[in-house]
Amino acid sequence: MEFNKLVRDKIPQMIEAQGEKPVIRILGDEEYHAALEQKLLEEAAEYRESHGLSELADILEVVFALCEADGHTLEELDAARREKREIRGGFAERVFLVSKST
Repeated sequence: MEFNKLVRDKIPQMIEAQGEKPVIRILGDEEYHAALEQKLLEEAAEYRESHGLSELADILEVVFALCEADGHTLEELDAARREKREIRGGFAERVFLVSKST
């Protein structure tokens, strides 16, 4: 069975514990970043299907990994999130922009 996708760090050990042999390779920086971007799309699609909390957690895990892969800390990510929220707001008010005119 072929997967050809980025998986969590402990997946190979879990496969071995089931009596199977995983075939893995470690990605270089560019491949890793591209695989994380693909993983983000995969996890978002899974959330759209299930609306499960665990899928949201998977999305966050990928976002955190992307942040670190780009050389940022999670504290910097949260600071950027808070700054943007302060300036532009969040989504709590459920505002849906239909159009704008001049």
